[in-house]
Amino acid sequence: MDASLPPVSERIVTAERTVRAPAEVLFELIADPARQPEWDGNDNLAHSEPDQRVRAVGDVFVTDLTNGQSRENHVVEFEEGRRIAWLPAPAGEQPRGHRWRWDLEPTDEGATLVRHTYDWTQLSDETRFPRALATTRSSLMASVDRLAALAEGSTEGSTEAQSRG
Repeated sequence: MDASLPPVSERIVTAERTVRAPAEVLFELIADPARQPEWDGNDNLAHSEPDQRVRAVGDVFVTDLTNGQSRENHVVEFEEGRRIAWLPAPAGEQPRGHRWRWDLEPTDEGATLVRHTYDWTQLSDETRFPRALATTRSSLMASVDRLAALAEGSTEGSTEAQSRG
């Protein structure tokens, strides 16, 4: 193992915050790959075709990156409205062992605790190590914050429409 890499225990990065939106609204933004470039805090996602909404473990969705490459994302955890995780892989290849995960926990106040995790404890592709090292809590929080802005804006719009109706 490369001596410059952190110990395995430090290869799980997490960011979380409470968002003033229902878990269902947040989950739709995450589980629909066509919406992911709107909230990607790494500015790494360029485009995903519509009609790839994730519905179960085993689903695979394709995302085009800003560098021109495509990724097949293999869904390995799924609980509708609560949890989703995937392992990315270059198109036509097996996943390299890093996992992106989202956990949503509704609160009593109608808000949601959003937890975004990047886990590279099983990453086997050494060429990905520099990028993995660059994935910090603040880069994950950028995605959480963008997701929150979209979800809270969506919720405020529907609340305003209901109060006018």
